[in-house]
Amino acid sequence: MNRSEFLKTSALALAGTTLVTDASAITPFITRRPPQKYRTALIGSGWWGTNILRCAMQAGESKVVALCDVDQRQLQKANDEVAKFTSDRPKLYKDFRELLATEKPEIVIVATPDHWHPLIAIAAMQAGAHVYVEKPIGHTINEGKAMVKTARQTGKVCQVGTHRRISPHNVSGMEFLKSGKAGKIGMARAFVHYGGGPGKRVANTEPPKELDWNMWCGPAPLNDYNPTMHPRGFRGYLDYANGTLGDWGIHWLDQILWWTDETHPRKVYSTGGRAIRQDNTNAPDHQVATYEFEDFTVVWEHRQFAGNNAEKTHPKQAVGVYFYGTEGTFHMGWLDGWTFYPADSSKPVLHEDAKLNQPDDQNIAQLWANFLDSIKTGKRPVSDIEIGHRSTNMALLGMLSLKLGRSVEWDGDKILNDPEANKLLSRAYRGEWQYPV
Repeated sequence: MNRSEFLKTSALALAGTTLVTDASAITPFITRRPPQKYRTALIGSGWWGTNILRCAMQAGESKVVALCDVDQRQLQKANDEVAKFTSDRPKLYKDFRELLATEKPEIVIVATPDHWHPLIAIAAMQAGAHVYVEKPIGHTINEGKAMVKTARQTGKVCQVGTHRRISPHNVSGMEFLKSGKAGKIGMARAFVHYGGGPGKRVANTEPPKELDWNMWCGPAPLNDYNPTMHPRGFRGYLDYANGTLGDWGIHWLDQILWWTDETHPRKVYSTGGRAIRQDNTNAPDHQVATYEFEDFTVVWEHRQFAGNNAEKTHPKQAVGVYFYGTEGTFHMGWLDGWTFYPADSSKPVLHEDAKLNQPDDQNIAQLWANFLDSIKTGKRPVSDIEIGHRSTNMALLGMLSLKLGRSVEWDGDKILNDPEANKLLSRAYRGEWQYPV
């Protein structure tokens, strides 16, 4: 992306979902911007963190004061990206604690691997910053409770990166569902299916000289470094993430919680395993989780092998949620927008295309705009930390049931009549790191 494209994209972000193609329309947006800008820091400067920061820069209300990463290669690449589009010259840090103490940012983006989200987000809010934290919000359920508690105690806005809460076709699709046009919904099925094979084992190595591996592991177990863990491979390792359910599940299970008035399932059971994968990862290569709500049932399923054309909802993917109602079946998708298939075959199929920002086919810009509006008005953001906590819990409860090998009953705060299961709501932290309370 060059500077001209960056400015056009900035105008698009400012205009919400309205496409701006006339270059003459760009200047008024830029010249009317207030001179005050939020001191903004990015912690976790990899691919996805840089995507979020780019949207923050395009919005025109941030001064990038600091970047932080334990991998100097990622840090430098993000710094180069900032230099391409702004005159900001952020300070570079390896330790987020030093950044918070020295720079005192007003906004912090937390885009590290999952196991770091809670400690950094909590420290940032306690230091006086509003936080945009990536999903899933943490590795365990009690970490999420601590994040919600900190946000409420400090009064800081904490937005979770579930951008589908504000994507245009997701919003209109949710309006369709809530209007009752699909009838009474008795079941929803969320799914992610990707092809793949067994993979292969890769030998552990010494960490790259630019990477502080001890700090990368942080509060999680210190395992030997493997090139398949970092960058971007960590979600296949259960010490640092929760597999496909933790990664993709939160997005689609969040859509289901958005639709219903119920805040949590009352019973969860999951099964799955590693039928095909023979690589270094240890997350399940297939999994099914069933969530029992008061008035309906939810099924999650994912598979990382046996890709086929029969299940695809889009030429490139098979992802989304099917809502099964008495008036028909509604599919909420990603690249393919949404589609309603009436039960009455004489009625037409209804469809709305997705409206996604490039180059990532996401709507981060709109979620960032909502984040800024919440900071200014004091209103809860559309992906408030409490909402993100509940959606993350759905994924974590599925993983918890899988580990236990049995179902669990959940009251929204704890697991009922199962002391062993409740122990899995937290985990011990390593070394100097203290569990958030």
